[in-house]
Amino acid sequence: MQLPKMFKEKDGIYKKEDKVFAILLLPFMVTFFFFSILPILSSMGLSLFDYDMVSSPIFIGVDNYIRMFTADAVFLKTIGTTLKFAIIAGPLGYIFAFLLAWMINDFGPIVRIILTFIFFVPSLSTNALYIWQIMFSSDSYGYINSFLISFGFINEPIQWFQNTDYNMLLILLVQLWMSMGICFLANIAGLQNVNVELYEAGAIDGVRTRWHELWYITLPSMKNILLFSAVMQIQSVFSVSTLITTLVGYPSVDNSVDTIVSYISDVGTTRYEMGYACSLSVILFMIILFIRYIVGVVLKIVGKNE
Repeated sequence: MQLPKMFKEKDGIYKKEDKVFAILLLPFMVTFFFFSILPILSSMGLSLFDYDMVSSPIFIGVDNYIRMFTADAVFLKTIGTTLKFAIIAGPLGYIFAFLLAWMINDFGPIVRIILTFIFFVPSLSTNALYIWQIMFSSDSYGYINSFLISFGFINEPIQWFQNTDYNMLLILLVQLWMSMGICFLANIAGLQNVNVELYEAGAIDGVRTRWHELWYITLPSMKNILLFSAVMQIQSVFSVSTLITTLVGYPSVDNSVDTIVSYISDVGTTRYEMGYACSLSVILFMIILFIRYIVGVVLKIVGKNE
C-alpha cells in the first residue's frame, strides 16, 4: 500500500513527522534547558568561586572541593548518611512500590483505583508528615509513648526524633511510607499496558507460575517504565530534606540524620556561601549520575530476558 505524501519515507527517516515532533518538543526543550541544564552549568562554574551573593565572585579554583573532603567533617558525615539512606530506602522503596502495584493490578478497576488513590495520597502533601509527628511526639501525649506508658513498657516518654538510637530508623520508615508516589503510579500504568497476549503465548511455551510470568514477561515488557521509576526513586532518596527538617529539625542531634541536601540548604541559604554550596551540589549530581548509570546497566541485563 502506498503511503500518503506526508508520510513517505526518505533515507529511512520520516521527514515530515520529524518536523512535527521537533515543534511539539520545543517548549519542553526550552524549559528543560533554562530550568535544568543552565542551573547545572551555572553551579559547576560557581563552584570554582568564593561567592556570597553580595560581593563579586572571587576565583579560587578547586579550593571548595579540597575543603569539602579535607576540612569539612559535617559534609563527610552527611554524605555517609545520604548514601546509607539511599542504599536502604532506595531499593526497598523501589521494590515495595513495584510489588504493591503488581498485587493491586489483579483487582477489578474500581477496587484498583481506590487502592491506588489510598497509597498515592501520602506523597501528595508534606502535611502527611504531621501524622508521624503526633504519633511519635516526644511527650506523653504522643500515641506511641502513651501506649507504651499505659501498658508499662516504659516509665517516661522517649524522645523519638532526638534519640540517635531511633531517629534514623523512623526516618527510613516514613520515607518508605511516602515512596508510593510517581514510582508507584508509573508501575501501575506500566502493568496496565503489558500486552495480555504475551501471557497467553507464555502459557503455551511453558510458563506456569506467576513468578515465571513476572520474570520472563512482565519485567522485560516494563523495562522502560522500570528505568523511569528507578530514576524517580533515585531522585527521591537523594533529595530527602523536608522530611528530615520537619520531623527532626536542622541540625539533627550530632548530625545523625542530616543529608547532603539539607546541608546544602544550610550552607547556601543560611551562611550564604553560594560557591561552596554549588560545589556540594556538583558532587551530589555526580553521585546521582553514577548510580543512574549502574541502574541502567542492571535493567539492561533484566531486559535480556525478553
